Amino acid sequence: MITALTPNPSVDRAVSVGDLERGQVLRATSSRVDPGGKGVNVGRAIAAMGGDPLVVVPSGGPEGALFEALLAQTDVTASVVEVAGSVRMNISVLEPDGTTTKLNEPGPDLSEAEVNALMEATLERATPGSWVAGCGSLPPGAPSDLYAQLVREAVARGASVAIDSSGSPMAEAVAARPTLIKPNREELAELTGRTLDTLGAVIDTARELVRSGVAYVAVSLGRDGAVLVTASDVSHARAIITEPVSTVGAGDCMLAGLLFGLDSGLDPAEALQQGVSWGAAAVRLPGTEVPTPADLDGIDVAFTRSPGRDMPLDD
Repeated sequence: MITALTPNPSVDRAVSVGDLERGQVLRATSSRVDPGGKGVNVGRAIAAMGGDPLVVVPSGGPEGALFEALLAQTDVTASVVEVAGSVRMNISVLEPDGTTTKLNEPGPDLSEAEVNALMEATLERATPGSWVAGCGSLPPGAPSDLYAQLVREAVARGASVAIDSSGSPMAEAVAARPTLIKPNREELAELTGRTLDTLGAVIDTARELVRSGVAYVAVSLGRDGAVLVTASDVSHARAIITEPVSTVGAGDCMLAGLLFGLDSGLDPAEALQQGVSWGAAAVRLPGTEVPTPADLDGIDVAFTRSPGRDMPLDD
C-alpha cells in the first residue's frame, strides 16, 4: 500500500515548439495538459504498473476544478482536501532535442487548518507495512518541517516513509530519518554542501546519509541513470535514450518504480532497475504523460553492483 502526499499539486501544461527564442512569438507544434505534482505523478505511474495508490492533494479555485477533472480521468484514487486558494499551473516548454524549460508557479497559501487536514488524510493510511511518500515542493503557508512531521508521525505508526523534495523541507525531513530519500544530484549537493562531479562522490555522500539512519538513498542522475545505496549494497542502473522528448516527471516515474518494487517484495537492486526502466520510458513521452508497460519495450537497463567510481557525471 502506497500513499503519496502532494502538498503542492499542479495543472501541468506542456507546449512543444521549435527552437526556443527569448522575446519572440513562437507557434506551438503541440500541447497537452495533465494533473501534476511529484506525488500525483508517482501515483499515476504506480497505477500504470498495476498498483492501487492513494494520492492526497489540496485543491481549490478554477485551476483546482480543472486539476480534479483531469485527475478523475486517471486510474488513481485521490483524497482531496478543499482549500481556499487556487491550485497552481506549471508550464513546460519542450524543444525537439529534449531540452525542457519549466515555469512553476508558487501555489496556494495554505492555512494551518488546511495543512493539518492534509496531514490527517495522509496519516490515516500510515499503517504497519505500508509506504507513505512526501513529494515535491511546499506551497506558501506550509511549515518547512511538514515532511519532517510526516516522517515522525508515519514511522511511529509503523509505516515506511519516502521523501522526494529539496531545500529546507528535504533537510529537515532527512534529520527526522525517513526510510528512503530520492534526491537528484543537484539536490544531494544542496543537502550536503558537497561537489558531486563523479559517481564515487555521489556514492560516498549517500553512504554518509545511510550511516546517519536513512535506510535507502536513491539518487537520480539524469542521463547517467540512478544509484541506490543501502547499508549492505551499492547498485547503479542506467538506460540509454537516444531520442528524448521530455524529462518532466521522469524522476517521479523512477521513484514510482522503485517504491512499487520495494512494496511488492523485490530486492532493492531489482526495484532500482524497475525504477530506471520506468523513468527512461517517461523521457520518451511528451509532457508529464505517464508510461504504460508497453512503453517499456526496447528499453535496456545496464546494471552493476561495482560501478566505476571515477565515472564523470553528465552536466
